[in-house]
Amino acid sequence: MSAKERIKEIRALPTEELNIEIGKIRDKVFKLRFQGKGKNVENPGQMKALKKDVARMFTVMNQRAVRSNGGKA
Repeated sequence: MSAKERIKEIRALPTEELNIEIGKIRDKVFKLRFQGKGKNVENPGQMKALKKDVARMFTVMNQRAVRSNGGKA
């Protein structure tokens, strides 16, 4: 899935669901970090992709907050 498709998918989610997804992805990253120490990681690029997804979700949440405050950060 391309980044543009993923961001559209993220923007479609309600804020509560975004918070839940962020928690799930952070748990995955935590588990992958420990798998990396054991050297049996299936997809080493997966952690980077998950971190980027979390950053995208936080960006969308921040954009929503700015919009709801009338354009003020």
